[in-house]
Amino acid sequence: MVHNIILVSVFWFLLLLRTSISLETLAVNQSIRDGESLVSASGSLEAGFFSPGNTTTRRYFGVWYRNITPLTVIWVANREKPLQNNHSGVLKLNERGILQLFNGTSNAIWSSNTSSKAGNISNPIAQLLDSANLVVKETEKASFLWQSFDYPCDTLLSGMKLGWNLETGLQRFLSSWKSSDDPAEGDYTINLDLRGYPQILKFKGSDIKVRSGPWNGESISGYQGPTTGTLQTFVFSEKEVSYGYERDADDVSVISIYTLTPSGAGQTLFWTNQSNSWQVYSTGELDECENYAYCGANSVCSIDGNLPTCECLKGFVPKVPEQWNISYWLNGCVPRNESSCENRHTDGFLNYTHMKLPDTSSSWFNKTMSLEECQMKCLRNCTCVAYANLDISNGGSGCLLWFNNLVDVRKFSQRGQDLHVRVPASELDQAAEDGQGNNKKKIVAGVTVVVAFFVLITCVSIFIIKNPGDVRNFYRKIHKNKPSKEDGDLPTFDFSVLAHATEHFSYRNKLGEGGFGPVYKGTLVDGQEVAVKRLSKKSGQGLEEFKNEVSLIAKLQHRNLAKLLGCCVQGEEKMLIYEYMPNRSLDCFVFDENKKISLDWCKRFNIIGGIARGLLYLHQDSRLRIIHRDLKTSNILLDANLDPKISDFGLARIFLGDQVEANTSRVAGTYGYMPPEYAARGHFSAKTDVFSYGVIVLEIISGKKNRDFSDPKHYHNLLGYAWRLWTEERPFELLDEVLGEKFTPFEVKRCIQVGLLCVQHRPEDRPDMSSVVLMLNGEKLLPEPKLPGYYNENDVKAESDSSSANRKLCSTNEISITELDAR
Repeated sequence: MVHNIILVSVFWFLLLLRTSISLETLAVNQSIRDGESLVSASGSLEAGFFSPGNTTTRRYFGVWYRNITPLTVIWVANREKPLQNNHSGVLKLNERGILQLFNGTSNAIWSSNTSSKAGNISNPIAQLLDSANLVVKETEKASFLWQSFDYPCDTLLSGMKLGWNLETGLQRFLSSWKSSDDPAEGDYTINLDLRGYPQILKFKGSDIKVRSGPWNGESISGYQGPTTGTLQTFVFSEKEVSYGYERDADDVSVISIYTLTPSGAGQTLFWTNQSNSWQVYSTGELDECENYAYCGANSVCSIDGNLPTCECLKGFVPKVPEQWNISYWLNGCVPRNESSCENRHTDGFLNYTHMKLPDTSSSWFNKTMSLEECQMKCLRNCTCVAYANLDISNGGSGCLLWFNNLVDVRKFSQRGQDLHVRVPASELDQAAEDGQGNNKKKIVAGVTVVVAFFVLITCVSIFIIKNPGDVRNFYRKIHKNKPSKEDGDLPTFDFSVLAHATEHFSYRNKLGEGGFGPVYKGTLVDGQEVAVKRLSKKSGQGLEEFKNEVSLIAKLQHRNLAKLLGCCVQGEEKMLIYEYMPNRSLDCFVFDENKKISLDWCKRFNIIGGIARGLLYLHQDSRLRIIHRDLKTSNILLDANLDPKISDFGLARIFLGDQVEANTSRVAGTYGYMPPEYAARGHFSAKTDVFSYGVIVLEIISGKKNRDFSDPKHYHNLLGYAWRLWTEERPFELLDEVLGEKFTPFEVKRCIQVGLLCVQHRPEDRPDMSSVVLMLNGEKLLPEPKLPGYYNENDVKAESDSSSANRKLCSTNEISITELDAR
């Protein structure tokens, strides 16, 4: 009996000893098991295994504050792959400096990505810093091989960055937990959007919910959080675009964190030694004006008491007055008087103070231009509607311009900055008038108009009575020169006809939604089915992009291009009418677990070839040389026979004469399909589309999205994974599992090789589309592909060291890599 008691006591002593083990660093020959932890130097932070909320069946490895109750987890490693129903998790660090999390069966369920330094590492260690940053570094060096700060979860900490590393393509963004019991990625994300002038956006899925706004030199334009104890930072250079904050270094007793809750609310939490608890300062949806575009376009949202009110900007009137009268403001405002471009040289500007700047996703900016130069540049462009200082610090500098519409504008009582809104000269005169002077001018003007009207009527009547023949001839000339629908290159549709055809754009007729707006199925009076693309008011596509798409597609005719039937431009409404595609877009098939079964290899090969022929027509065989710039699976439509048709030319550009390449300061497209030279430097050419085509080919073959895919062993994207399989002579492992053994090996292998040739890092290494078409249909030997874009050069060395199978790898001396990750 005594012997048993002693054994039990020893057991519990050893268990207690094991669960109390805490390490300051983790070396290659060490591990952390469930019950053990890594502790920061000050002892304030801990990294180890935990179960969130009320759950006891799932274990995660994370970082939390050690002496704060309740448990406040600020980072989770395996948020998508928990350890199930056991406490057998083990964290190890291998010789390459990669952290790996193993389950009870010794299978790695998570690992860090230190491939950028792989192959050159000496004595790596893992350490939890007092900043809450879990890092891997070499013992004798200060730089990090990997850090948790590069992969945030739902919490933004002091010293952490939100945004983009433009050299590596790394995007740092916040994503909410699914629930308080589940740290998997939830519905809400906070991103630093790079369209136009960078700004912070909160999304629910793909919908913008809140726009914090752009950096104005002192803070985020729409920021309403606490202003003491923290210093906001913003970096905007060729290498990086990021936002963050730094805690007051002199006050170590205060901890501040920002969290994105599962419900989408943003909260700033403060913890002090005095309170010994978290103090919550909510910064999510403080009022209804924070809801994105709450008042629609060209209007200002403000808070009157506790209620939101909307007011049209000067020179604008409610688009639907009846709705405005019942406080339904979503449709916004339109210009009171439409004026032609030639008549806008007399316009002026009204100054609005304490404003949250409008949506900058389609804005233009210059960092060095003065405010006076900014005003003149806006006046010279008839689509420019407002301007402001880019930087309000030190008296103001830089220029920010908006075009066509102003979206998501609000007025603060104190914060914000000046916004100069363009208005006709008549509006300036009206704004300057006041009191009796205003009334007198109105009376004089009214009398003048009445007298002039009767004089005009009298003169016209006398002229008609004496010269009836001249009047008829005059009318004929006007009627003859009046443009009609038949005069244009493309038929135009009336808005009411399209509203009727789509059942007033009902949700059940909605086919989908792209970057520029929703698409609806419609049935015309004669029974013809059409697809109506309705430009969203929140879209980045303005009138110029719309005209660009219309003029381009009207001139293009090819069996692998979507056929444009007409357009509609009426007020703020801009729509394109396409032939209806019953099978919608390629992404609806190739990424859908049920529909992809109907895409056998023969159909996939036909789609790959059809897209290639369509691109060849755009690049070479049409009368215009066109670069699409936004080629992706959702822009490839499928007809009833699953034949592909390229669509959505809103970002396309025409190359004239011998032009083969161009640059833009406004990179627009879809990350995940952009080549490195375009995403990083705005350089585009026909090889830009070739890269996008290569991504699509590999997605069709694998049934996987490039952006969402991560190689479980090497953490490459789809391009890197495909290239690794190719170099290891295992290309058929890339093939979609639903195809089984029903495919033509020669065609599959050739398509993979063509796809890899198209996504090579250097544009000059990629084939043109005429070569691609020949490659797909020929039998000649093809060149070996080099490294794909966004693949790190050091990965090659590491993989070559670890496996003799990589005999086909290109020499690293031949390759210059700029690694970018696609969105």
